[in-house]
Amino acid sequence: MKIVLVSAVALIDPDGRVLLAQRPEGKSLAGLWEFPGGKVEPGESPEAALIRELKEELAIDTWASCLAPLTFASHSYDDFHLLMPLYACRKWDGFVQSAEGQNLAWVRPEKLKDFPMPPADVPLVAMLRDWL
Repeated sequence: MKIVLVSAVALIDPDGRVLLAQRPEGKSLAGLWEFPGGKVEPGESPEAALIRELKEELAIDTWASCLAPLTFASHSYDDFHLLMPLYACRKWDGFVQSAEGQNLAWVRPEKLKDFPMPPADVPLVAMLRDWL
């Protein structure tokens, strides 16, 4: 089974809320909420992929030194296996905005469970909630 490496981030604002992004129509798992991030390209580190994705999707800049490894997800879908490190980030430049048209929500950690998520993201919620 093909392994797909995806980096994700829990952006945490000064009020302790976590950013979720809703998968847009036309993509697999459309309508579900997830931690921002994306696929790691060949030759790219997970941190570099996340920095690139945050610029493309949310119009913000951050640095590898601001990405703290928190946990990871390992989940088998029908046609691939997803390996997804989750980083925590509290520092970035710019204002978070939806650069690709997806809905965004700043969510209190105890409310994360109220948002429907892809199966790979679900186990990350308890870990993140307990950490925060």
